Amino acid sequence: MNSQPTILLNDGNKIPQVGLGVYLTPSSETAPVVKTAIEAGYRQVDTASIYANEAGVGDGVAASGIAREEIYLTTKLWNEEQGFDSTLKAFDASLARMRLGYLDLYLIHWPSPHRGRYVETWKALVRLKEEGRVRSIGVSNFAAEHLDRIIGETGVVPALNQVELHPRFQQGELRALHDKLGVVTQSWSPLGQGTLLADPVIASIADKHSRTPAQVIVRWHIDLGLVVIPKSATASRIRENIDVFDFRLDAADLAAIGRLDSSGGRIGPNPLTATF
Repeated sequence: MNSQPTILLNDGNKIPQVGLGVYLTPSSETAPVVKTAIEAGYRQVDTASIYANEAGVGDGVAASGIAREEIYLTTKLWNEEQGFDSTLKAFDASLARMRLGYLDLYLIHWPSPHRGRYVETWKALVRLKEEGRVRSIGVSNFAAEHLDRIIGETGVVPALNQVELHPRFQQGELRALHDKLGVVTQSWSPLGQGTLLADPVIASIADKHSRTPAQVIVRWHIDLGLVVIPKSATASRIRENIDVFDFRLDAADLAAIGRLDSSGGRIGPNPLTATF
């Protein structure tokens, strides 16, 4: 298998460019799914406290036989646990469920602006990093105004922002801001929740390269310099999604996919208006 590229974060740490997402993977299935992914070559796993499968992720890493320091593990703080002290407590709970001594990346899952606590929550993440309990800290689903506020009030720039991003919702303006700030962009729902797999443009490019539509889309994220976390619990698709390092999309492919972008392409909630 070809070597997987990594992306340099603004704190000097590196993150594998392709990871396994485990959103909606049942707790009872998570350990074997993670073990399968690691055996297939994945070295990054992304979970969250709200997914209720952090323990399964820890079990899967332990069962893989791969050294802990070779696996990049991310989890996220849920909205109801925001606040300085509650964030520290929630972090401890996540670490205990995963049975780990440290995390590679800890994210605020949503800004949840109606709660008014994401700045003090960010300060708690800064504390955790200073204490060496997490190597990198970042955010998820933060819009420009949320990024501006936490950076302005703390002086600490997130290493990464994980946002909905796929060919029908390409987040060009936010990606440009990330580039300006030195924030890595990570894509969730990178396949558009499967809705893009039958798109004729993607299908044509897949035929051209003798690849599957999913492989073309994952490769598109890579070629844009994004970190991508496709989710699957099926062993064959897990292997398919990471078998993408021996081809590249050309300029015509990238231009064709670029034209799929739509202002109405968002599938998930809007961070500016979400109230959960």
